[in-house]
Amino acid sequence: MMEYTISKLAKLANVSARTLRYYDEINLLKPTRINCSGYRIYGQKEVDRLQQILFLRELDVDLDTIISILNNPQFDKTQALLSHLNQLQQRRSRLEKIIETVENTLAHEKGEIFMSNEQKFNAFKDKLLQENEEKYGGEIREKYGDKAVEDSNNKFKNLSQDQYETMVKLGEEILSLLPKAVKTGNPASPLAQELASKHKQWLSFTWPTYSKEAHIGLAEIYVADERFKAYYDKPTSGGAEFLRAAIVEFIKK
Repeated sequence: MMEYTISKLAKLANVSARTLRYYDEINLLKPTRINCSGYRIYGQKEVDRLQQILFLRELDVDLDTIISILNNPQFDKTQALLSHLNQLQQRRSRLEKIIETVENTLAHEKGEIFMSNEQKFNAFKDKLLQENEEKYGGEIREKYGDKAVEDSNNKFKNLSQDQYETMVKLGEEILSLLPKAVKTGNPASPLAQELASKHKQWLSFTWPTYSKEAHIGLAEIYVADERFKAYYDKPTSGGAEFLRAAIVEFIKK
């Protein structure tokens, strides 16, 4: 059976020995044994595990999440590889669309073709939709159903450039207003209700129809799902919880 010292494995995988020592320290990649000279020795099982780690790192998965995934007794290597392949193919598709947009923009600048303003930004909309699908698609589809998600995606793709820019600006305003609203300590305060109102406006750019039940349902996901929670807690501690509370007050009206 092929075995590797830490330096040989580092060279094979094109990572540093320091990285492998760190992976050992955090219980992510332990050597198969320590030899009589005190050197870490890695076998085929560890080589395959390191490949999985590097796949996940390539997909921007943080180390804490990788540890929880790979140390889970239910971890399925084959299923994980299929998932990696699917995500990488989606990335390739997004990159190809952006390359096509750049090529078309160059042709437009040369007067060879006409490119509308909407066409100039379609690839970026597709990129955003695919990224959201990768991160949150499972939870959102389970909560609202495939049809609702597809209808929302279609509405987003059909936004004009002015509408898209307004939506992006509104999203930035929500994150900017959130810390100020949290400081009031009152979800029913004017600032908190302005926050909830802006959130409703922001949703209107992608939701075919608005309902109070769906609005509070989404706010519940913000609190329950760690990824959403981290997004709204980043501007201010307790941001996700406060936003949900503000929305609860808002829908009472």
